[in-house]
Amino acid sequence: MSSESSKPASPSMVEDADTISVARAAPNTAPPEAVLADKAAKFISEHGEIEFSYDDERAVLKRVDMRILPLLLGAYFFQQLDKSSLSYVSIFGILQDAHLASHEYSWLGSILYFGQLAFQPLAAFLLVRLPTGKVIGTAIVLWGASEALLAACTDFNSLVAVRFFLGAFEALIAPSCIAITQMWWRRSEQTLRTSYWNAMNGVTQVVGSLVTYGLGHIMSDKIYRYQVIFVFCGVLTTLYGITFLFFMPDSPMEAKYLSEREQLIAVERLRANQMGVASRKWRWDHALETLLDLKTWLWFLIMTSISIASGGIGTFGNLIVKDFGYTNFNAILFNIPFGVIQVVITIGSAALATKLRRKGLVTALVSLLPITGTILMITVPRNGHTKGVLLFGYYLVSCLGAITPMIFTWQGQNTGGDTKKKTTTAVVITGMCAGNIIGPHLFDTKDAPLYRPGLISALVQFVFVGTLGLLIPLYLMYLNKRHEKKRVQLGKRADRADESMLKKKEMQQPQEGDLGHKYQETSIEDDNGFQDLSDLKNEDFIYVY
Repeated sequence: MSSESSKPASPSMVEDADTISVARAAPNTAPPEAVLADKAAKFISEHGEIEFSYDDERAVLKRVDMRILPLLLGAYFFQQLDKSSLSYVSIFGILQDAHLASHEYSWLGSILYFGQLAFQPLAAFLLVRLPTGKVIGTAIVLWGASEALLAACTDFNSLVAVRFFLGAFEALIAPSCIAITQMWWRRSEQTLRTSYWNAMNGVTQVVGSLVTYGLGHIMSDKIYRYQVIFVFCGVLTTLYGITFLFFMPDSPMEAKYLSEREQLIAVERLRANQMGVASRKWRWDHALETLLDLKTWLWFLIMTSISIASGGIGTFGNLIVKDFGYTNFNAILFNIPFGVIQVVITIGSAALATKLRRKGLVTALVSLLPITGTILMITVPRNGHTKGVLLFGYYLVSCLGAITPMIFTWQGQNTGGDTKKKTTTAVVITGMCAGNIIGPHLFDTKDAPLYRPGLISALVQFVFVGTLGLLIPLYLMYLNKRHEKKRVQLGKRADRADESMLKKKEMQQPQEGDLGHKYQETSIEDDNGFQDLSDLKNEDFIYVY
């Protein structure tokens, strides 16, 4: 959505604009700090507001997509690769070589999430106070080094200690990716971008399975196969982290690869989000509001539920497939379609949610797929003639991968204020960690080959997630009605178009009431979008379903 002056300009004037133009006379003295709480507002105030066309904005968006998105994809890919390496090595003798009991293997899956859980408050604080690019780049290097260090561990005590620190450093990755997505893209663009980097879960399944298949054939008297896999993954991750530090800007205002005009467009286009960009100031009132906001705990519940199911199936997936009657190497290879399905369903469901503008409904629909798959895995007998049906059920369960990014986007799009965005994400990821801690302990190798207790618990979680997907929008509708009443009390119009969720065609078309000129009618000092207000305190904030 372009931002234009309060005085309507002809289309040719807008299209030909190639210099920065200040929309209105600004006072010589800078606005007070309390008014320009967000760094984006300060940036626009210092450089002047700008006229730009739809084509100008699309050109900047393309540059953002070409630079920022690949860096996010790589970061999430290596995080998933390192986190999933335990599952890969499970069928290549780590239980025997490291003398692990079944419950100890389950704890190796869970301890990583204890590390993430313990470091979530610190992660939220660091992402508010420090440059985002530097924080995530440093974290990648540190967890890559931890992954490589796992190769030196040959017993449970050393493995569990290093896995804890691996989780601690990985605690920053998901909240960082969410923060960067909120910082660089409009709300209408965030669902698909989040699905892209989260689809790396599926890509990791494909690449990791192929790499493990190859590395698993390495036989040596001096090094175990699981050690080869840990070294390979860790070294690659560390090298990528160094690259990330060089190329990732800390914010649109600090993106040196963009011109000054492009920086202004990149910032101004985010004003409609009503979420702010970056304040670098921690606010305890926002942190408290996070804990008192019912939405926070709805996101927590739905994320915990899907994570309980995915945590158990993710850790024991290869063992489950193996017990269908396949060999070790076939079990690895059959995870490749699992990954492809995850990529397709993650991006496909995000596209559907973007088209329908109904994330709750899409979440409920997607949950039907793993529900069906789990029922097949519970009810179909293991008699040697049902491998195909069981594998089909397992692939349906893989569709659960689309739900986590949907929740990431959904909670992020419904939260305003820099500190509140980071703390809400921290609570949601705490739920993810708690679920992944619980999940592996619901499965046990003594239940092989049926794994009935674990699969039944997963089925219950999928049903609960689908139910919450239908109920949460009702509460968001209530909040929108409450904001409408507040706008009327303040003398504003009750109905407010949500420019941040407009589609491409709608952005190009004139809107009712000259919507295209709205932003320049509201000064940067008076616009709530860049005042670091929480969503509950900002009457102009519109919740999305």
